[in-house]
Amino acid sequence: MHVLVNGVRLFFDVEGAGLVPDGAAMRERPTLLMLHGGPGADHSILRPDYSGLAEIAQMIYFDHRGNGRSEDGSREGWTLAQWGDDVRAFCDALSIRDPLVLGASFGGMVALAYATRHPAHPSKLILISTEAAGGSHRERRVALFERFGGPEAGALARRRFFELQGHDAASLEAWRRLALPHYFRNPRDPAAARRAVSRGEVLQWFTRQGGESQTFDLFPDLHRIRCPTLVMGGEDDPIHPIESQAELAAALPEHLVQFERFVGCRHAVVPDAPERAFAVMRDFIAR
Repeated sequence: MHVLVNGVRLFFDVEGAGLVPDGAAMRERPTLLMLHGGPGADHSILRPDYSGLAEIAQMIYFDHRGNGRSEDGSREGWTLAQWGDDVRAFCDALSIRDPLVLGASFGGMVALAYATRHPAHPSKLILISTEAAGGSHRERRVALFERFGGPEAGALARRRFFELQGHDAASLEAWRRLALPHYFRNPRDPAAARRAVSRGEVLQWFTRQGGESQTFDLFPDLHRIRCPTLVMGGEDDPIHPIESQAELAAALPEHLVQFERFVGCRHAVVPDAPERAFAVMRDFIAR
């Protein structure tokens, strides 16, 4: 399905019922908006790993502009500000009120942009394996990639994070082959990559030299967030190290934040530790 949002048709899909029978009435369940990582991926990278949340909420996935099955719009609109504004406008288009918003990795950055620009709109945030500023903890990233993938993966990470090289198509393919497998503690289903709609042009734009992936800084605006926020991170995450999660949690209003560290987990916290991750998220949503 598609809906027109800020001049661009965004693809979305729904998992789980919004209304469920409850005695003599139909009970409305919360709406959980799912923001996928990337950029350049699509919502399918969250499925089926997160599908268990459909037991307690109606899950709505959508592909960010320039990503997956959504329209591109102009490249000048491939920014965290625009992607964040799209979240609000998407909700308005579908009459979604008080959404729970879950953002993983790049999706967490979009969720932060949305929540700081529209602080009265979300009811709760779940931020997984993300960061609030680009270009941080580069030595830690390189060390972890070398630890898990050996010297070749470490050298690739150094070129990417320090020399700001490796964002052309050939280098991105090398990254997918040598570095991406180490985002996960448990081997990833190879079919997941085959069924995903990958859009390398938006990733190259976001990560280009001088691009927003290196320059964005949302820390000055985090005080604007008004809703309860769950921050989850893996202690062995090589792409957004646990220090990024700790700094994000520390910068949020103390009475609103819940910070959960996952020992032995990497970037993919939910696939790496599904039982604990789901227990934490379900408890947070229910409260």
